Amino acid sequence: MKRFFLPMVAIVFTLIPCITLGAGPFYEGKMIRIIVGTSPGGGYDIYARTIARHLGNHIPGHPNIIVENMPGAGMLISANYLYKIAKPDGLTIGHFGGGLFFNQLMGQPGVEFDARKFEYIGAATKGDPVCVLAKSVGITSIDKWVNSKTPVKLGGVGPGLFTPDNCVRILKVALGLPIQLVSGYKGITEVRLATESGELAGTVGAWSGLKMSWRKFLETGDAVVVLQAVPKPIPDLPNVPLAINLAKTEEARELIEVGIHSNSEIMWPFTLSPGTPKERVEILQKAFQETLKDKEFLAEAEKAKLSLDPITGQEFEKTIARIFKLDSATIAKFKEILFK
Repeated sequence: MKRFFLPMVAIVFTLIPCITLGAGPFYEGKMIRIIVGTSPGGGYDIYARTIARHLGNHIPGHPNIIVENMPGAGMLISANYLYKIAKPDGLTIGHFGGGLFFNQLMGQPGVEFDARKFEYIGAATKGDPVCVLAKSVGITSIDKWVNSKTPVKLGGVGPGLFTPDNCVRILKVALGLPIQLVSGYKGITEVRLATESGELAGTVGAWSGLKMSWRKFLETGDAVVVLQAVPKPIPDLPNVPLAINLAKTEEARELIEVGIHSNSEIMWPFTLSPGTPKERVEILQKAFQETLKDKEFLAEAEKAKLSLDPITGQEFEKTIARIFKLDSATIAKFKEILFK
């Protein structure tokens, strides 16, 4: 019996290293898709494609990563897809406007997800909304805008999208600016083209995205930033007035602080479907943060003028939880502004 047992033990211990070596990382040989909720060329698309070129280097198994665009309904189509259709296997990442999570509270029609159940990888930056107008409109300052006798046409993408639509609606009410929101464009690129052609006067968008996708329009001086809806001045725009400083009532300040400033923190999420295995969530969270420190990525980001202000997945979860604690009166107020 002993003679039979000892050789068997030897065989088992000989095979263990082989078994261990043969079990490669989950992501080895796999392909990850990043689903962007806008058309190509805008800020979300540029961030996703830049990150995608480096993220695989920091994931065990070095999977291939591709970017697919799924525009429509103010990014709502892509958000619903990630929640309801995409397999929760860690192979599909969503990148869409985080303002949709705020709109879930407002009862936005068409929302088929629960923001509290998504898994959050993180974000490369925070939102920094600014209003940019074509110089040809003749409104090159906030004073000229306030005194405009006709509404200024600002382009939107869809109901509930943080920028442009929500910010435009909130600024109109909080500051009493003469604004006409023209919504329904596929993305910020289409809004830019409409502005260049004279169809629109401009829009409200994230400066981190606009300074890339509207770069030529801004550099030639054919477009100017006249207002920024951030708590403190963006370094690139030290002399552009802050919306919060123009608020004349406490209610107006609250609308800007809660509806714009707070939501800016969750504007650029990279997200996974609910139920994604925790170990894969953690792998992607770690790889994402490492990517944002990667020297080659940073060099490309600097060349593309990407703003970086990283947020971890854990920080995202805390912000989402805080938003869902808003009282019913505040929710009702924003619902009236955003979806009336």
